[in-house]
Amino acid sequence: MALPRSAALNERLHAAVPGGAHTYAKGDDQYPEDMAPVISHGRGAHVWDADGNQYIEYGSGLRAVALGHAHPRVIEAVRGELDKGSNFVRPAAIEVEAAERFLATVPTAEMVKFTKNGSDATTAAVRLARAATGRSCIALCRDHPFFSTDDWFIAGTPMSAGIPQQDVVTFPYGNLDALSSVLEQHEVACVVLEAATQTEPPPGYLEGVRELATRHDAVLVFDEMITGFRWSEHGAQGVYGITPDLSTFGKAIGNGFAVSALAGKRELMERGGLRSRHERVFLLSTTHGAETHALAAAMAVMDTYAEEGITDRLHALGERLAAGVRDVAAGIGVADHVQVRGRASNLVFATLDADGKPSQPYRTLFLRQLLSGGVIGPSFVVSAALTDDDIDRTVEVVAQACTVYRKALDAGDPTPWMGGRPVKPVFRRYA
Repeated sequence: MALPRSAALNERLHAAVPGGAHTYAKGDDQYPEDMAPVISHGRGAHVWDADGNQYIEYGSGLRAVALGHAHPRVIEAVRGELDKGSNFVRPAAIEVEAAERFLATVPTAEMVKFTKNGSDATTAAVRLARAATGRSCIALCRDHPFFSTDDWFIAGTPMSAGIPQQDVVTFPYGNLDALSSVLEQHEVACVVLEAATQTEPPPGYLEGVRELATRHDAVLVFDEMITGFRWSEHGAQGVYGITPDLSTFGKAIGNGFAVSALAGKRELMERGGLRSRHERVFLLSTTHGAETHALAAAMAVMDTYAEEGITDRLHALGERLAAGVRDVAAGIGVADHVQVRGRASNLVFATLDADGKPSQPYRTLFLRQLLSGGVIGPSFVVSAALTDDDIDRTVEVVAQACTVYRKALDAGDPTPWMGGRPVKPVFRRYA
């Protein structure tokens, strides 16, 4: 596949933008060499690149566009606000409506504050927990890949250049004894984790996390950036019946428009308000945090989820895709190497080498075959705009990719099918 216009645009991006993208996960190093398309536009579950190639897209907007690109209901709501102005010197009426709509959708939360990105919301939760407890240490789940661009998280990654040491301890997911030990050995302000990721929580685990946080006077924070709306419109906390003290939402809320949220218990949230007896907390204060058109998008998204059963549709589409991929992988003899993992609404794929270990070279081979067949995505995360025909076509392309994968395994070397250097992990010390 030739991508001359995309290649030229990539060069211009690298000349003007560090990394060639505004999000590291969108960098061309995440794609096979000379196969990183630059997107022209999208509609539903399909995107077109600058060279005119059409793709079925997965992981839309890094899981942010769950309804599909340019969703009519969302676009209509946004257009209805644009002529009214988007930002004022005092709160707009829509801020009340959006906050009340969110709290009705996520009834385990008592107050909410909107902002523009998930990192700010999660850092605000940490700041609030530190203020409420008088402690500085954060207990962070080490098995979850990303919580914030801020120092308290990035300091623990291979890209920690320029960041001083942080007061952070980590614990593994699913092990209550390990978390208990951390909380006994450290004065922890908050416990931060996703309720679930690729695997369901072990029986009693989240209940145990809730009990341990309460026992040790630590604030329990659920990062619902991904699980929020994909597990259910009430979040993972609604699915599992566990109420955190604070939770953060984003991605799916705006269907591509920039809006995220910090939500939680009134007694904590009010510390960032004007009606608390406690010392004030600089919680969230952003010029663009409540742009009216983004809040209109959020309300349209919440209404669409509730009225059209979007979460159920995401699960049904994901189940169809997972079953198809597993069937063709098994039929071609690569089921132990090409694997679909995770909740049906949030599928990822694993590319394993002959020894069953994760392999960037085999991932490169697999991605190259998908792109050549008109399928793009760093994952198999579905959007509600996919059709059964899209899923069937994707499975056909996966079958073609698995055939090449089998050849590489038989040869003992994926290099001839990689087309160049392997794709790279986002978090690494050097380019």
